[in-house]
Amino acid sequence: MHLLDTLGAPSAISVSALSAYLKELLETNDILQNIWVHGEVSNCKTYPSGHCYFTLKEGEAQISCVFFKFARLRTSAPPLRDGMALAVNGRVSFYERDGKLQLYVESVTPLGEGALFQRFEQLKEQLAAEGLFDPERKRPLPTQPAVIGIVTSPQAAALRDMVRTLRNRYPLVRVILSPALVQGEEAPGSIAAALDRLNEHGEADVIIVGRGGGSIEELWAFNEEVVARAIAHSRIPVISGVGHETDFTIADFVADHRASTPTGAATVAVPDIQSWLDDVQEKQQQLQILMQDHLADRTEQLLYAQRELERVSPRNLIVQRQQLLDDCVERLQTYMQYNLSLRTERLRGVALQLHSLSPLLTIARGYAVLRRDEDQQIITSSQQVQPGDALTVQVQDGQIPVEVRSFAKETAGK
Repeated sequence: MHLLDTLGAPSAISVSALSAYLKELLETNDILQNIWVHGEVSNCKTYPSGHCYFTLKEGEAQISCVFFKFARLRTSAPPLRDGMALAVNGRVSFYERDGKLQLYVESVTPLGEGALFQRFEQLKEQLAAEGLFDPERKRPLPTQPAVIGIVTSPQAAALRDMVRTLRNRYPLVRVILSPALVQGEEAPGSIAAALDRLNEHGEADVIIVGRGGGSIEELWAFNEEVVARAIAHSRIPVISGVGHETDFTIADFVADHRASTPTGAATVAVPDIQSWLDDVQEKQQQLQILMQDHLADRTEQLLYAQRELERVSPRNLIVQRQQLLDDCVERLQTYMQYNLSLRTERLRGVALQLHSLSPLLTIARGYAVLRRDEDQQIITSSQQVQPGDALTVQVQDGQIPVEVRSFAKETAGK
């Protein structure tokens, strides 16, 4: 008995009740719980967890598949990729959270390559033989483009990402959009026409052809020959930025440069102006250091020259001579003082000798000194005077003037 039977088949049920019913309906079907399905792998993604998610396609039909890590390791399954033809064994169930039917794979058997992958390889070999992939024909990208041409859908999120990246990295660049369909049967011709328009316009310095990620079918327009030849015939260098890192298209091989994503294409198309600003700042700092070092060297040289000039300057010579003169004056003064002291001592000795011989000492003992007033001659003999001569008698406490009137000569032998 099914879940809806127990609910009495009400006129309206909840989403969760319907999801549970579908899940129970699928999981109680013996055929669907052990079934083999073959088809071509598309939109294959393996996550760091080890779980692999892909779509198995045939014609217009497809089914979502989940290949968990433990099942892959248990069966030693080969790595899966887009374009592989597989026969997968597993069980069908309903994933309630996303509301979709899924095939939970238990094992896989490779059947070769799918139709799309074979077409991809055939065109790749053909164009490689013509030399469209040769490195020699790839042109270098301009280092400072003024105009960037973009071929993509105007509604694509990839366009907004590319324009934002271009503006952030290099605000000086101008962007020209050549709109094109990037998915569906008309997309290849639309992409080729958009490339031709940009070449006719001739203003773009580089062209980005890009779109966001998707399945191999969604990206197939970039695997068509008309797109490859339009890129090869472009007079303007072309950057291919289609899908994700793991997605490769024919356009990637023909383009002058392959980027892993549209944002990556915008990144390589223009320089990073911030790196320029950083470089200018670094050069400015280096210049300041060089200027400071140069000024320091010149300052040192100037100080050395100044010291040399001062060394040979007449002013210094005058100062030196002045100092020499001061030294001479000081030595002369010292010598004069010494000589004066010496002579003073000598004079003192002579004075003492003179004092010892001074008549004053004789006078002090009661004697007197007699001088003739006329010539101040000391009179020691009566023979030296005549009557009428004016004389002065020097005694201890003064002088006594006298006049010679007469004198008696001492008789010899008395």
